[in-house]
Amino acid sequence: MALFLSTYENRLDTKGRISIPAPFRTSVQSDKFPGIVLYRSFTNGCIAGLSMSRMEKMAAATDNMGVFDAELDDLSAMLFADARPLQFDVTGRVIIPADLLSHAGITDTAVFVGRGNSFEIWEPTAFKTAQEKSLTSLRKSRPSLVISNQ
Repeated sequence: MALFLSTYENRLDTKGRISIPAPFRTSVQSDKFPGIVLYRSFTNGCIAGLSMSRMEKMAAATDNMGVFDAELDDLSAMLFADARPLQFDVTGRVIIPADLLSHAGITDTAVFVGRGNSFEIWEPTAFKTAQEKSLTSLRKSRPSLVISNQ
């Protein structure tokens, strides 16, 4: 399973290409698709990203929803219809589509944020604001994480 950790900042070049952080590329290296899948986050003002195998697991999970379920319609429209499979070039770069960049407010610099089995791409200032909000929330709630010894 791909594991995305840490935070990296990269710039878009004049042709609109951006280098995907090397550890993120390594995380998807064993995947059958040599790239990443991006879509507009519907929970944050950023771009969501994951491996193709993770996207396939998400698609399989929708099999548990009712075929005529309104939530499935919404999810399919936002997640699968919006998803962009982007293959790495020889130097590990991709061109992020303009509508995704616009959604996240990214113009010249992007922050890649590991989220475990997925990642996000943010405009740097927006990410700092969101990160501070998350830290404040976590300090108040002090969540408990149970780790299995399997």
